[in-house]
Amino acid sequence: MPVGTQGAVKSLTPANLRDVGAQIILGNAYHLYLRPGQEIVWKAGGLHAFTGWDRPMLTDSGGFQVFSLADLRKIKEEGVDFQSHLDGSRHRFTPESVMKLETDLGADIVMAFDECIPYPSSKEYAEQSTARTSRWAARCKAEFLRLEPDRRYPQALFGIVQGGTYPGLRTRSAEEMIGIGFDGYAIGGLAMGEPKAATWDAVAAANAILPADRPRYMMGVGFPEDIIAGVALGVDMFDCVMPTRNARNGTLFTSRGKMVMKNAKYADDLGLRLLPVPHLLPGLPAPPVHGRGDHGRAPRHDPQSPLLPVADGEHPDGDRAGQIRGMEEGVYVDLHNGRMT
Repeated sequence: MPVGTQGAVKSLTPANLRDVGAQIILGNAYHLYLRPGQEIVWKAGGLHAFTGWDRPMLTDSGGFQVFSLADLRKIKEEGVDFQSHLDGSRHRFTPESVMKLETDLGADIVMAFDECIPYPSSKEYAEQSTARTSRWAARCKAEFLRLEPDRRYPQALFGIVQGGTYPGLRTRSAEEMIGIGFDGYAIGGLAMGEPKAATWDAVAAANAILPADRPRYMMGVGFPEDIIAGVALGVDMFDCVMPTRNARNGTLFTSRGKMVMKNAKYADDLGLRLLPVPHLLPGLPAPPVHGRGDHGRAPRHDPQSPLLPVADGEHPDGDRAGQIRGMEEGVYVDLHNGRMT
């Protein structure tokens, strides 16, 4: 999922996103709560009307963002007290208030409020935090059901599996989330600086328990090799700001490897282009060609250029989507040594 923190993906219009095949975009409830505010979005008719995006949307609960405030927040059983990173004003998120917030924002998929466990953390702290996330998840589910009459559109609620880097806690958390019952399940609290082997052990432990007939979402992960490894372990959904952020700064992840468009070798590249991935995969339709062929890579070498590196099949998210759709059975992923064959 391309990330539109405040509802819109920076530098890309809804038409751009549709052209590269984006099926769903993510907004963040914490940021939308602070600016422009849930009342404004509600008055606009919800996120779809507010942003002009006519495909599915998902809102994160803000748990990770509140966690990242560090010295500006205090975690209690009731919820989290925090100060705005914008102006220092004081606020409180509880499972109930976050469900009301996400109901007002009106995304198609909403996430339960959770506590993101930092890395490293002791097992004792991870156990306490994971148990709290489960209690909050049960409160989220109860409030989500209570708010049903207030919903303008149908919404799905996903629970979030926590547990840090402890596979046993991941298993326990997954079992508790299944016991509460959700429309889909996320695996949160990873890509926090832990070794990759610990990441994949945690994902494997959760997915061994989570039902295969419900969506499984690995939160905050977007490097191409990580997406492929996650798919191999049964993950269905991913999100990350990295692909579009890197693209805005001239770095592309393509089927031919990483390209840094500010490198001198692209300064006089006026015509060579990568073929879009679907052209390399028989049976897949070619993406629309709006803008393709109008520019080479040289204008993008200029840091002042208004052109974004999303033409010529070098799309920040669509390129990888084509690769994953075209993966054949039999891909072998050595998760602990970072090799794929």
